[in-house]
Amino acid sequence: MTFVSCSKQDKIDELISRMTLEEKCGQLTCPIGFNFYGKEGDSLWLSDDFIGMMDTLPLGSCWAVLRADPWSRKTVETGLHPHESARLLNMMQRHAIEHTRLGIPLLFCEETPHGHMAVGTTVFPTGIGQASTWDPELLERMGEVMGSEIRLQGGHVGYGPVLDIARDPRWSRGEETMGEDPYLSGVLGAAVVKGMQRHVYATLKHLAAYGIPQGGHNAATADVGPNRLMSDYLPSFEKAIREGGAKTVMTSYNTIDGVPCTANGWLLQDVLRNTWGFNGVVFSDLNAVNALYATHHVAADPAEAAALALKAGVDIDLGGYNYGGFLKEALQRGLVTEADIDRAVRRVLQLKIDLGLFENPYVDEPLAEKEVGTAENAQLAKQVALESAVLLKNDGILPFGDAIIKVAVIGPNADNIYNQLGDYTAPQDPDRIVTMLEGIQAKGRAEVVYAKGCAVRDEAVAWIDEAVKVARQADAVVLVVGGSSARDFKTSYEETGAAIVDKHISDMDCGEGYDRSSLKLLGRQEELMQRIYALGKPVLTVYIQGRPLDMNLASEQSDALLTLWYPGMEGGSALADILWGDYNPSGKLPISIPRSVGQIPVYYSQPVMGDYLEESAKPLYPFGYGLSYTQFAYGDLEVNEGEASVTVTNIGPFEGDEVVQLYASAKKSHLALSSERLVAFQRIHLRSGESLKVVFPIQDYSTTTFRVSTPELR
Repeated sequence: MTFVSCSKQDKIDELISRMTLEEKCGQLTCPIGFNFYGKEGDSLWLSDDFIGMMDTLPLGSCWAVLRADPWSRKTVETGLHPHESARLLNMMQRHAIEHTRLGIPLLFCEETPHGHMAVGTTVFPTGIGQASTWDPELLERMGEVMGSEIRLQGGHVGYGPVLDIARDPRWSRGEETMGEDPYLSGVLGAAVVKGMQRHVYATLKHLAAYGIPQGGHNAATADVGPNRLMSDYLPSFEKAIREGGAKTVMTSYNTIDGVPCTANGWLLQDVLRNTWGFNGVVFSDLNAVNALYATHHVAADPAEAAALALKAGVDIDLGGYNYGGFLKEALQRGLVTEADIDRAVRRVLQLKIDLGLFENPYVDEPLAEKEVGTAENAQLAKQVALESAVLLKNDGILPFGDAIIKVAVIGPNADNIYNQLGDYTAPQDPDRIVTMLEGIQAKGRAEVVYAKGCAVRDEAVAWIDEAVKVARQADAVVLVVGGSSARDFKTSYEETGAAIVDKHISDMDCGEGYDRSSLKLLGRQEELMQRIYALGKPVLTVYIQGRPLDMNLASEQSDALLTLWYPGMEGGSALADILWGDYNPSGKLPISIPRSVGQIPVYYSQPVMGDYLEESAKPLYPFGYGLSYTQFAYGDLEVNEGEASVTVTNIGPFEGDEVVQLYASAKKSHLALSSERLVAFQRIHLRSGESLKVVFPIQDYSTTTFRVSTPELR
């Protein structure tokens, strides 16, 4: 279909006036797409499923066509490489435009929490590592690369960033988030959105309060009232919309006070649209519309589930079962009106017009091969990994000096590609990933010996005696432990893609579906650690992890302690630079590290509470904490009307970055919500001996007490 010169609104009105009910329902349907094609050698073809759907219910969008992972059953060999991805999406787009009645282009949506989840793309650190950088400028650059790589291959919407506030580390998806604080999450999330939306639309996940499930169970109800919901769990989304300009949002699986978020009109209409001014498209999470009937039982049947979601404000049914199959029935039964359907269709068409899909629906296929997964993008991934590393303890062994001639690299996560990449990661060409062992070896600053020692979870097999023997030979030990979100082809998955925990012993202890009742290291890792510490060698313990794990043993007995979270494809290169002082670690915790599960929830802005009978109520390592190879002194704190300032001086021997943090607490409030809150931060770089006056704009000077973080107060 072609348009004469007219306004965007006229285009939408003309299309809607010509659409059948089935065509309208199709625009609101977004099925899983990784089975919509076949591949053999260099040949690609569209599947009968895709062609059949386009004939009977012309689709408005597809999700995860390019996704590769064990759930989709796509490997490096059977999945699509960037030039093939561009070719396939052009083929699908051409079919939609040339072989449907109205020729409305498709909207292709892809997963992008820490890089596009497809073969051959750039893999960045996961969200919790990104947040540890406290560097919005860097994350904006990262977002731009992620968005560019999607768009070059033909995609239009990237699912991410994840802005759920994570305050229960038992929950399996904390690795995807920006941590426990709404201000930090909002600033960093807005930065990622700005970068991504230079090329595609970013989708904020998951609205709302998904990161505080009861018992730590994924998708369980959020036990939170409206005041705390507005003060703690919604501001990150609001900031990413108001300041980042996010145009798409995804609802969450959980309920709040008994109301499923996917059917919550107050949340999706009163707050999201009427208060925040959001004018984009709302997606359900995968099969979340059907969950209104099948799981939450607030709908009597799939048609009623479709009606509840649509009237609440969900525009696109991800999975497509209810809108595609039952929205027409809902209309016939009087559960919705055609005006309700038209409203959602109008938003979807507006998104496509704003993306320019009617004028430029196709992409340059050779360009995808040239500009996706480049060496330059990998260097950016390394920079994010460097800044995400949080040094928690250092008794002086770091950085390594010339006396360290031989280094033993030991542990289950020392040389495992997938354990360092996190959930929502595509299969990888091993040559593109630098493990901890490979990074240290490539550095060439010491002789390197290696032993795995044990697995992450499997207790039946271990090589601890061998690891001890190897460690004895070395001048220092790098002990790499933690967890894994690495999926494998033996794991079973729910329809939503969440892993099903079974008796198969993989390394996976985190990632969607892998909730924990304990934060203890699994398998025989602590046994390995104790044996290595007993040697009396200088030991750096490195945690590769998706959630805050129990660090008590390492904190007490290791000479130095570092968390890299899941550092992405260049994690090993980043670690090597840190070990020998070529990079001075500067990351700060975006989430508190608890002493025990009994403290949960433990986060910095909790109302003041007394200690437990058995232990302190304070976390082992608090939010905002992170050491450096140098020292920073704070002085001349001034708080005046309109601004707060502090002078920071690098009094140590190394140049380095510091993150200056400003916290506020109300002298009086009509609600008792938080003991204090982060209100501003600034990342600065100082040479040894250099000073800088850092100035923050402030509000509510007369009713608020401010403090600037110092090493003594962290």
